[in-house]
Amino acid sequence: MARFPDPDEAAAIAAAIERFRAETAPVRGEEGEVIGPWQRAALAEGVGAKATVLQDPQGGLKWLS
Repeated sequence: MARFPDPDEAAAIAAAIERFRAETAPVRGEEGEVIGPWQRAALAEGVGAKATVLQDPQGGLKWLS
């Protein structure tokens, strides 16, 4: 049979979970999100994550978006 924690145990568990979340949460920078150079180049060139590269019959490459 399952045993439920008493109110003090439940409060300690909740506090431990919140402390873990606070200690492991990503740190937000003051400047907001920083875009790396590779992501900036992909955005500038309009390259999407689902873009496909096909081999052209003449030997080149062709992007499909």
